[in-house]
Amino acid sequence: MVGTLAIIIGLSTLFFTVILSLVGLFDLVTLGILVVAFNILQWLISPYLIDALYSVREIPEHENPRLHEIVEDLSRKSGIKKPRLMLARIPIPNAFAYGSPIGGSRVAVTSGLLKGLEYEEVEAVIGHELGHLKHKDVQTMMFVSLLPAIFYYIGFSLMLSMYGRRREGSNGTALLGIGFMAFSWILNMFILHLSRLREYYADRHSASIVEDGPRKLSEGLAKIVHTTRTMRRTIKKSQNLNAFKALFIADPDHAEIDSMEISRMRMLSDQKLVQEILSKKLTTMDKIIEIFSTHPNIVKRLRTLQELS
Repeated sequence: MVGTLAIIIGLSTLFFTVILSLVGLFDLVTLGILVVAFNILQWLISPYLIDALYSVREIPEHENPRLHEIVEDLSRKSGIKKPRLMLARIPIPNAFAYGSPIGGSRVAVTSGLLKGLEYEEVEAVIGHELGHLKHKDVQTMMFVSLLPAIFYYIGFSLMLSMYGRRREGSNGTALLGIGFMAFSWILNMFILHLSRLREYYADRHSASIVEDGPRKLSEGLAKIVHTTRTMRRTIKKSQNLNAFKALFIADPDHAEIDSMEISRMRMLSDQKLVQEILSKKLTTMDKIIEIFSTHPNIVKRLRTLQELS
């Protein structure tokens, strides 16, 4: 979630920058200040945007005291203030950490996570999300995502400036602009790599604060991946889930999908599911796909957790 949100903010910042460039109302310095201000504003209001987009609400303590206990205990072990505990009404099992100075720190779990995973696995998943908050991954990824947008903007401005003027040096300006734009793409690759590293650090954090954390998190991740893949296949076959596919908001048909998937999961023991994923060999295509992903390949993540056991 952290890496994905960073990329979304980076792209929206880039779009904002290009529009201002085309309008041509501001000089380079003023435009640079506006771009930075726009990025910071997005970060400050991002908790409210996420809450609206994913239909998130806060979980009162009386509604799920056990879950609050888990978050409080793990927050104390992490050495951070307990974040607000939120529920996203999404049938796909997942969790994410987010926040800002004005929105506060938050950890959200989906309804699918609470239905599909055992509490010990939910505990390990929450430990992972608290790792993101402790390592300040939200802030880190938000600000590094600004860099590619700035370099792309410089390249775009140089390319734009060469149109309408025919003089010596225009070719050099064009090449320099292309160079800046290419460098922004390279930076994006580094940001994706950084995002994958932060996931490993968060996994390690969970393993260190949760009793028998590597096993619990391995089983939780295996169930999340297995359930999500199966649910996506089911969703694709349904013509009544277009709104769900677009926004991942709970659908009237999701209860049936959830119950089908949970019954399938019970047929496989937790460790058998983990071993089934671990037995898969990474193909060249898997490695290529990972390069463009915010998260590490699940086989590699589970292998790393096995080493921590």
